[in-house]
Amino acid sequence: MSFKQAALTYHSRNPKGKIEVTPTKPCITQRDLSLAYTPGVAVPCLEIEKNPELVYEYTNKGNLVAIITNGSAILGLGNIGPLAGKPVMEGKSVLFKRFADIDAFDIELNTDDPDEIIKAAKLLEPTFGGINLEDIKAPECFYIEEQLQEQCNIPVFHDDQHGTAIISGAGLLNACELVNKDLSDVRIVFNGAGGAAIACAEFYISLGAKKENILMCDSRGLIYKGREDGMNDKKAQFAVDTNKRTLAEAIKGADVFIGLSVGNVVTKEMVKSMAENPIIFAMANPDPEISYEDAMSVRKDVIMATGRSDYPNQVNNVLGFPFIFRGALDVRARAINEEMKIAASRALADLAKRGADDSVAKAYGQTYFKFGSEYIIPKPFDQRVLIWESAAVARTAMETGVAGIEIDIEEYKESLERKLGKAREITRVMVTKAKRQSKRVVFPEGANEKILLASQLLIEENIATPILLGKEEVVRDTARSLDLNLDGIDIIQPSSAPNFEEYVYELYNIRNRQGVTIASARELMKNRTTYGCMMVHKDDADAVIAGLTQNYHDTMKPALEIIGTREDVSVVAGVYIIANKNDVYFFADTTVNIEPNEDELAEIALGAAEMARRFGIEPRVAMLSFSNFGSNPHPYSAKVRAATEIIKKRAPDLMVDGELQADTAVVTEIVSDHFPFSTLKKSANVLIFPDLQSGNIAYKLVHRLGETEAIGPILMGMKKPVHVLQRSCEVKDIVSMAAIAVVEAQDNAIARRKNKKRLPAG
Repeated sequence: MSFKQAALTYHSRNPKGKIEVTPTKPCITQRDLSLAYTPGVAVPCLEIEKNPELVYEYTNKGNLVAIITNGSAILGLGNIGPLAGKPVMEGKSVLFKRFADIDAFDIELNTDDPDEIIKAAKLLEPTFGGINLEDIKAPECFYIEEQLQEQCNIPVFHDDQHGTAIISGAGLLNACELVNKDLSDVRIVFNGAGGAAIACAEFYISLGAKKENILMCDSRGLIYKGREDGMNDKKAQFAVDTNKRTLAEAIKGADVFIGLSVGNVVTKEMVKSMAENPIIFAMANPDPEISYEDAMSVRKDVIMATGRSDYPNQVNNVLGFPFIFRGALDVRARAINEEMKIAASRALADLAKRGADDSVAKAYGQTYFKFGSEYIIPKPFDQRVLIWESAAVARTAMETGVAGIEIDIEEYKESLERKLGKAREITRVMVTKAKRQSKRVVFPEGANEKILLASQLLIEENIATPILLGKEEVVRDTARSLDLNLDGIDIIQPSSAPNFEEYVYELYNIRNRQGVTIASARELMKNRTTYGCMMVHKDDADAVIAGLTQNYHDTMKPALEIIGTREDVSVVAGVYIIANKNDVYFFADTTVNIEPNEDELAEIALGAAEMARRFGIEPRVAMLSFSNFGSNPHPYSAKVRAATEIIKKRAPDLMVDGELQADTAVVTEIVSDHFPFSTLKKSANVLIFPDLQSGNIAYKLVHRLGETEAIGPILMGMKKPVHVLQRSCEVKDIVSMAAIAVVEAQDNAIARRKNKKRLPAG
């Protein structure tokens, strides 16, 4: 499937588009209906009529933003109009919800008249807590924002202008600090004079830059006093008295280059001509004004940022608008003033100086992020941004008198922290880490449509290198029917593979004392799952993923016989990750051991805790039973209690307790109120079930009845990565499992290198 077709399919599958309205209150019974609508709805209506501020108490106004555009300046697409711009605005709604839990409605206006846009937005003020103007061309965008800010009592923010300014401003503050230059002294050259560039220049002045130190170029060259062509009032304020006319002349000796224009307009010679320790923010997308490679090839003292995620220091507006509106909405701000923007920028700069915590570093496949030339801006997936930036904006709104209510900022930080959770991050953590070092993943069911679709995604996203097993003509025919490109993907038919006989004799050597002959080994090796497991055993692949079209046992049997378990474990177990909106839980064992004994239960628990840490989650383990600390004495509950004691001896620092009933394990108040002696001081996130029946039933019920996602089953205890797919899984699930397998293979490689170093010489 081509990327174009994939994008169209993504947007067109039911429900159409990317957003929907979901009720937040139950509406199941007749009483629910009478409360939601007539006659119950009249009660809050009358209360709001008496006190309009109660609209924030009884409606969603305080968490609702309007994204308003006329489609006149869609990023990278230009003036495509309001209808064609709607998918972009829906995408912006997704980002609001995804990063800051803000509901946003996209509103596309069919007019180029700025006064009509102003009137329409003003009339919508009762509905929304804030207005995000988006993709409106300059210079009209300046006038529209200024007028709405004057006329409205809710915050109005044009992200195309201020978002880039705030994020790049944070990076500029840190870059200047690193090169020991004062922002008030640096000479700054802009290429681009649209809304974003002018807003950046004005914002940098607010941060401390001097207007007389700024030179601005547009497509016609330098903006100088006396120039008439292509000018407007906004550009004119940056006109300078100089004989320079070109970007090359302007950039010579400059300390800072800010690009908000088009790709490849800055040459290596221009970079060479800049001052010592130059700062280059080339933010044109998708191609920067100069590529990262070209800039670094001529100057090793460059600090560089771009708009791209594949280079250090990405200037990404998603670091701004969701969190700025979050802070503004939560204090019912009447505006987003300059002080609030500065607070947001300085909060981001300060957060970058802290580096990134372990969970963020792991999400990007790094050991850590340290403040320096390649880390001057926080990462979008750093969940601390919500707390730092939103709290800074809310505090400044109160300090500058635009807040509608006063809040305790420390309590507010705690409330923001409660919004955070790993559920939405956990797959992305593995995918991002996998991209850092791709591994070979073999798929025995290579002709399956889902496997083929997943394989192309794995290649496109550089998550893994798929190896497909099957008859080549069948695989390619299926791929052609799906319009897939299999370039870069190996297709192997086991029976005709060059190493087939080598694999046959290796299987014979492994299994000859279990009744396997050369002849039977040859027949077994024709089985694609057996062949895939042998590839991993022989290091011709790094992981095997199978089971989409066969029974669980048919995948597990050859994996156990050929790859085997780790030397330090006695049982293999299956873990499901169950993620809801706010929390992530590890359920074990859900797929393998029918009735484990206490030693096996302990081992399963320790393995599940290790897995949680791999995902950047500190484990809190509950050993589940129908009994709470001996309340129902029985051999079954005694087994769980004995397993708990084994764990505490083997891992004294692990937070674990049992035996516990399920509700006791996940509701902190039950433990604190009734079992204050428990070592489990917070709700558990690793749940160990006493047998396969309970574990399998529990994860399926929670997954199907609750608003959760299930990732798995993830096998733990195998010597090398083997994972079994559910028959009902989707393409995204296969991609997730492949990413998990790649990360596991990466960790195994690191462990092998460490063990090799420990071996005595000679």
